Amino acid sequence: MEILRIYESASGQKINTEKSSIFFSPNTSQERKDEIVSILGPMNDLRHAKYLGLPSIIGRSKKQIFAEIREKVGKKLAGWKGKLLSMGGKEILIKAVAQAIPSYTMSCFLLPMSLCEDLERDLRSFWWGQKQQESKVAWVGWKKMCKPKSLGGLGFRNLHAFNLALLAKQVWRIFTNPSSLAARILKAKYFPYEDILNAGLGSSPSFTWRSIFQSIEVIKNGTRWRVGNGRLIHIWEDKWLPTPSTFKVISPPRDFGDYPMVSSLIDQDTK
Repeated sequence: MEILRIYESASGQKINTEKSSIFFSPNTSQERKDEIVSILGPMNDLRHAKYLGLPSIIGRSKKQIFAEIREKVGKKLAGWKGKLLSMGGKEILIKAVAQAIPSYTMSCFLLPMSLCEDLERDLRSFWWGQKQQESKVAWVGWKKMCKPKSLGGLGFRNLHAFNLALLAKQVWRIFTNPSSLAARILKAKYFPYEDILNAGLGSSPSFTWRSIFQSIEVIKNGTRWRVGNGRLIHIWEDKWLPTPSTFKVISPPRDFGDYPMVSSLIDQDTK
């Protein structure tokens, strides 16, 4: 209640308990529930299915939780199938509308691979002229169509790769803005003694962290260090050399004691 009071004082907004709800762990006794509700006010014991357009609780069946995305895409495709569209028109609709629908969810959660494949199957069928549920021959593989036009493709998105790219942006935000609230919460829980690029999955991770964790490798593969004082750069494990092949030191590791960082190679007296 003190936290709510401070929030109300700082923001000028008063909490409307009649429009607020609270949900408890299944292990919470009814006595404790009644006690908490009596303190907080007339709140309902209710679990909201969604918060800001995203599922608030992720169960075991991820595909079922995110099935609504496929339904939305399917409705769009169904509305377009009855129209006479050129191949150029279909391309624009797929890129600008159909493949954009899951973007918001993809920026927070890693969609199941099977769901991405189902979405791509629906888009492929629409592209090749499916009207109802009849099967159509796909004359070119979808992977080739996802290549850039300069390489002979059409530039469609590989949904799984695009999903990882969006989550990698979250990793980069956490890495470059460690003072943000999200970064501080995730660091305290999952990587308290290191940066996010060296974080582990941890025990009983949330689905949000599990999703972000899967994209860390994208950042590792696409970035390298710029040497400053060298205190955070590991000599052999990190990419910091200007050599384009590996950007890593390929010579056998030498003993630098407990501090094998690039800073140990820098002579501070040399100008």
